[in-house]
Amino acid sequence: MKLLKKDTYLAMIKNSAGSLLWRNSYAMINDKKIDIVHNGSTSCAFFVSSILKLFDLIHDIHLTVQGLEKDLQRSGWKSIPISKTIPQGSILIWEKQKGHFHSGFYLGHNKAISIWTYHNFPIIHHWLYNGERKILRAYSLSKFLR
Repeated sequence: MKLLKKDTYLAMIKNSAGSLLWRNSYAMINDKKIDIVHNGSTSCAFFVSSILKLFDLIHDIHLTVQGLEKDLQRSGWKSIPISKTIPQGSILIWEKQKGHFHSGFYLGHNKAISIWTYHNFPIIHHWLYNGERKILRAYSLSKFLR
């Protein structure tokens, strides 16, 4: 038997839609327990990095897009041109809105999955949020996704 790691990775990403798994992450701050992803409203990097870490494609789980991007680069992910030929499973980084960058996975056929602030759980949506949010960067791990 040979595990099809890429196929399993892509299936896990797609199957995460609707999951509440990434809704909470807690830390002690000044002796007070705080949900540092605010009930899922700021957990996009937590979602993306958790799946990547599960497949040993990055070094750690992250709670910020900036930390996620640094780890992607350190782990061999390369910035690629933003086009309709982005490989499925690539990471997308969207522009800042309301003070936050945003991250998610590219699914192909102009679709992406990310934790959308309005839902606080992963949803499949148009990769440009129907023209409302610009993609700044895309990352691919060619040895894995091509």
